[in-house]
Amino acid sequence: MVFLMADETNQKMMEILRILAEHDDVLGAKIIASELRKKGYNLGERAVRYHMRILDEKGFTERVGYAGRRITEKGLQEINRGLVYDQVDFIFSKFESMIYNTSFNPDTLEGKVVVNTSRISPRSIETLKHVMRNGLCLSPRVKLERDGDGCIISTICGTTVDGILLASGIPVIPQFGGLVRFEDHQPVNFTELIAYKKTSMTPLEAFTSENMTSVLSVIEDGEGLVPANLRLIPGTGREDAVKILRKLEGIGISGVLKVGEPGEDILGVPVADGMVGVAIIGGITPLCAIQEAGYRAEIKLAENLIEFQSLKPLVNPERRLMVSAPERGVKVRFLLSKAWNLINRVDLNPEDLSGSVIANISLIRRDDLDYALEIIGRVLGERPEFSTLPMIGVTDEGSMAGIATVCSLTLDGVLIKSGIMSTPKYGGLLETGGRAPRFVELTAYSGSSLDPHEIYISKNMTAVLEALNGQGRVLASLREVPYLARDHAEGLIEELSEAGFSVLKIGAPGEILYNARVEKYHAGIVTPGGLNPLAAVREAGVDIRMKAIERLMDLREFRYVDDV
Repeated sequence: MVFLMADETNQKMMEILRILAEHDDVLGAKIIASELRKKGYNLGERAVRYHMRILDEKGFTERVGYAGRRITEKGLQEINRGLVYDQVDFIFSKFESMIYNTSFNPDTLEGKVVVNTSRISPRSIETLKHVMRNGLCLSPRVKLERDGDGCIISTICGTTVDGILLASGIPVIPQFGGLVRFEDHQPVNFTELIAYKKTSMTPLEAFTSENMTSVLSVIEDGEGLVPANLRLIPGTGREDAVKILRKLEGIGISGVLKVGEPGEDILGVPVADGMVGVAIIGGITPLCAIQEAGYRAEIKLAENLIEFQSLKPLVNPERRLMVSAPERGVKVRFLLSKAWNLINRVDLNPEDLSGSVIANISLIRRDDLDYALEIIGRVLGERPEFSTLPMIGVTDEGSMAGIATVCSLTLDGVLIKSGIMSTPKYGGLLETGGRAPRFVELTAYSGSSLDPHEIYISKNMTAVLEALNGQGRVLASLREVPYLARDHAEGLIEELSEAGFSVLKIGAPGEILYNARVEKYHAGIVTPGGLNPLAAVREAGVDIRMKAIERLMDLREFRYVDDV
């Protein structure tokens, strides 16, 4: 009950912070209580004042005379970092709100559309125009504003299309954000996907690193990877939806990659019977191209709603997206499917530490190997608990050297072989060094085709080197076991711990662990990410390519760094 009460109080305070942030104004208890009731929280003015005094003490809000409170910079940061399990739900809810509040009427060209608002360099605008001229955009309409030595650009977000369809009476279900592979200028299939309901970050945000997309390559060579979204609509609404999409194309909002038939796979993604998949290019696509060209772009997705009339065409597109190629039977493989097949083959014996473990393999230039080993040695020497096992293997990967680390999913294999169903739930980013560690990002293994830890590393979100001496951010993962098996699992983990394996925490049944929610009748287990030492290498400026959950290796192939 203690956990439930604390959880409920924290949720209420988080909603108060969100209300203050949304209004960007000084608000009194009466207005906040009214807004809370809209969100399902029945708090009176006295209760609101009580919660706001706590927020004042934490430095998240500040009192402004008798007018009320306003949110502080620290409070804005807390919205992004606190209650991460709530953030997983909130991201999807945010998109639902944006869809509902879209008021654009394609017949009158009036109303509000959802936009991505980003900061770019003025020098990158020619690249932006190049991409839009070649039709690789949702819309060439933008709003440009000078901001010091940079520009603030608003581009139409694909969520706008969802809102227009909903306003026409067609239910829309956002499913995935991902990457679509192009061949011969045609969209062929999704290669990566992240589910909207399975992550604390906007799905397409995971794919905004400059090394993950190849928009410019699609323009020049016809081949590459482009961000895109997939949503579902009922089969009975397909005909009306197609009419609306054609109307939108006529006014400069296009980017449709494919509209499937009822129950038809769409770009390699299975679709349920009676439903229709609609794939649309991501509104951030031109911004990804900017990054590919070497320019910095601070990309914020589905950030705001603005009047359509305030957006002006930047160029007149000279090319249009080609119709997708016929389905080739190539399906997206979610990470958990690959993980389960490796977990099933783990045969590590906790008693004598013989057998196979799941290994992450990271590729590095041979000239950088000695320096990388020096950094890894420092991490494992100072904070061995940051690694699944403080040992590594060095493998021959052709022209590159491979550094193998033990993946934390090995633990699931050991537990399952002992009759305990251990289910990997989330890969996350754990903030350390404060009063208590807490997850600040979570992505479900079941809703992603990429390892979440690879995503966080590619976006430079880790701070392992900083965590060695103070506050930082390290990779960690959460799995669940049935609460009846908790004691048995704890005994096996103690055996592994004696041999150097690291487990950060075993929770009580139903306990929230480091800000991550655990299902009823289950106990959570948090382990460090096996890629933490390699994340530190990347933070030190070494070019290194991570391949998580890559293959099985015999534990005898691993050595302490000093012995390598």
